[in-house]
Amino acid sequence: MVATTDITTADGVVRGIRGRRVSRWRSIPFAAPAVGDLRFRAPQPVQPWSGVRDATDFGYAAMQHRDGARIGPRQAQPTGEDCLTLNVTVPNEPAATPRPVMVFIHGGGYLIGTSALRLYSGARLALRGDVIVVSVNYRLGAFGYLDFGEYSTPTTPFDSNMGLRDQVAALEWVRRNIGAFGGDPNNVTIFGESAGAHAVLALLCTPAAAGLFHRGIAQSAPADWAPTQAEARLFARRCLDQLGIAPEDAAKALRELPANEIRRAVDRTVSKVMREQPGLFPVAPVVDGDYLPTSLIAAFSNGTAHRVPLIIGTNRDEATLFVRFDDTLPTTPDRMRWVLRHVDQALSPGGGDTPLFTKLGQTMPTSPERMHEALADYGAAVESRLAAAYPGFPGKRAAVRMGGDFTFWRPSVRVMEAHSRFAPTYAYRYDFAPRAVHLAGFGATHALDLIPVFGAVDSVFGRALTSAGGHRAFRAVSRQFQDNWLSFARSGTPLANWPAYTEERRATMIIDSPPRVELDPDRAKRLAWQGVRIPALT
Repeated sequence: MVATTDITTADGVVRGIRGRRVSRWRSIPFAAPAVGDLRFRAPQPVQPWSGVRDATDFGYAAMQHRDGARIGPRQAQPTGEDCLTLNVTVPNEPAATPRPVMVFIHGGGYLIGTSALRLYSGARLALRGDVIVVSVNYRLGAFGYLDFGEYSTPTTPFDSNMGLRDQVAALEWVRRNIGAFGGDPNNVTIFGESAGAHAVLALLCTPAAAGLFHRGIAQSAPADWAPTQAEARLFARRCLDQLGIAPEDAAKALRELPANEIRRAVDRTVSKVMREQPGLFPVAPVVDGDYLPTSLIAAFSNGTAHRVPLIIGTNRDEATLFVRFDDTLPTTPDRMRWVLRHVDQALSPGGGDTPLFTKLGQTMPTSPERMHEALADYGAAVESRLAAAYPGFPGKRAAVRMGGDFTFWRPSVRVMEAHSRFAPTYAYRYDFAPRAVHLAGFGATHALDLIPVFGAVDSVFGRALTSAGGHRAFRAVSRQFQDNWLSFARSGTPLANWPAYTEERRATMIIDSPPRVELDPDRAKRLAWQGVRIPALT
């Protein structure tokens, strides 16, 4: 017999599993199922239930390709539109005071992923820090981040930023209900990795999220993903073309088409756009001027982002994982040159930057031909600057490092700089990788940090990563991560040996074995990236 435990929430009683050291509740709804007339709409309140709702097993992952919802070597979670649920993990030992709460937002490029991945349960993290760990689902891809507002009708309205709104709704659930689980609604830390880290930053820039959390941790955030409404609607039109839907038929078709048909068409369109325009990520929170008023970089720069303490950092070898398994980043010389030739779009006034030619002290070219020539010259100059900062470019290894830094480190530095003017900010770089991971050619690659953060070094996968040695060092790195993350969640500051980031000193914790603090690491690269931004959708 499995031991169970019941908790009364504002919506009804939920029954979870009481394990030996922690209790878990799975797939608790935080919003009504986003099906039927609620497809492409903001999340709506849960309908309260009577009796006891079973929360001992997972429900649906968000709509996505089946491979994205894998939760084990031979196991994939079923996917569906009824996915707006969260999971809660609580230590069994009684606490004298309400516990800090850590809310994890999974990554996956806003296209794939699920909170049901065993790693994300957070049991080891909860036990080490005596905290409550919450992991959340949110709508992905077409259903979470496409803006079909252009096709709204009085009877069939469409909202924007559904996935971002889902995350806010999950945090509202935490504020209303976490006290029943022994958590402190006035001490909530949001943390995430990759797209989940971008979501953390987006929540810092979302007015509706004010007061719902008190600090944030962003691990490997592609921080300047932020399509404008015009770009988002252009991309939506391309998706409709892929579906073969005429604009006048869009409202009815988008409500009635099978979810998987929409999902497949959007996935194909995403792949095509990313092949055509390297460095562009068309599926992300949209700067709609309302729910998300400005780009993330602009919000941090002008101080309108929520002024809460922030930990932000990246991994030294971010892009090596993508080259092997998802070759979509600008990790070749040709792709990077394309990015550099499109800095005119990236340095538009709406992006929170000074227009390019004003920045250069030049007058705006007066013809398309002269504009093209000027941009080609500027791109060549930036390429030369970057090549000096990345010895070996355009060789393969240097190009891969450059593509990873372009996507993750470059924009994260901009957030560090800007946010540190208004709130405590702590920067890190993750450098450690076990010997087997180095031998495989990955190094400290994207998502490797999730293993030590969640304390999974002694799991089957964690031991496989240290099969060629380095297990003791990997354990020490896990303690570094967890103790700093938990100190931050409890008090708003990491451990005492980690100084705050300022633009004057740029102190950065290098998470390695052993750890160290460096001032302005990779300064030459940081300076070389100045003036380079993510391209716009054309």
